Amino acid sequence: MPELPDITVYIEALEQRLRGARLESTRLTHPFLLRTFDPPISALHGRRVVGLRRVGKRIAIGFEGDYWLLVHLMIAGRLHWLSQPVPKKGRAALAYFSFDTGTLTLTEAGTKRRASLYVFATGAQLASNDPGGLEVLDASFEEFRARLVAGNHTLKRSLTDPRTFSGIGNAYSDEILHRAGLSPVTLTQKLDATAIRHLYEAVRLVLAEWTERLRADARDAFPEKVSAFRPEMAVHGRFGKPCPVCGTAVQRIRYAENETNYCPRCQTGGRILADRSLSRLLKEDWPRTIEELEA
Repeated sequence: MPELPDITVYIEALEQRLRGARLESTRLTHPFLLRTFDPPISALHGRRVVGLRRVGKRIAIGFEGDYWLLVHLMIAGRLHWLSQPVPKKGRAALAYFSFDTGTLTLTEAGTKRRASLYVFATGAQLASNDPGGLEVLDASFEEFRARLVAGNHTLKRSLTDPRTFSGIGNAYSDEILHRAGLSPVTLTQKLDATAIRHLYEAVRLVLAEWTERLRADARDAFPEKVSAFRPEMAVHGRFGKPCPVCGTAVQRIRYAENETNYCPRCQTGGRILADRSLSRLLKEDWPRTIEELEA
């Protein structure tokens, strides 16, 4: 799922292409992509784009008259920009937005349709759909600490909860926790002040560094290589590969369709966290330490 760095770079690219542009027409090819009905999407036709903003891990496009289009890409949704007429051949996108400057399309890999669109007639309606997570790059340490310990959840859950922190998902939470040297299953209220400070600094550094890296990758082109799995990442998506800090094999916890990646030496004091999807089968055979894993 595109997260804060990816969404930031998307918005910067859209600013260059859409601000001041007039939406001429729209075409949706999937019946459940649009999740609102009043106002209709046709209410945006003929209006110029006057602003763009990030709402958590979603993109909000503002039109004249305080109308808003909210785009939620979910896991596999991606945006594409076509300055030339849309080709008639090739796989159809889920949505086409034809502006007087070019065409924005939304595609989604796979067969599960999770991406969604919302149309709002006021900024207040848009604001009511903001989960309310703290904007970590703008927050002071005290604001971050207060939000983190307001509940007693695992660090992984807290970082990825959109009501707690804005824009952080599965991929960058792995990278943040590795940078901070903290276990993904540590409870927030068990952290001391030093650990919270390390986490705060890791959040800001990792998100800022990756935003700059993605900007450099895209340059002035529209970002077309948006992915949660990048070879330069330290642990996310790198199960079994060596940690770039200590060389220990990266481990994972799998649950539902997600997985958490971590370094057992850098983050968990040498303990291997039980993979819940396998622990019932492996029981005592599941390794609990790095030494058992490597034996």
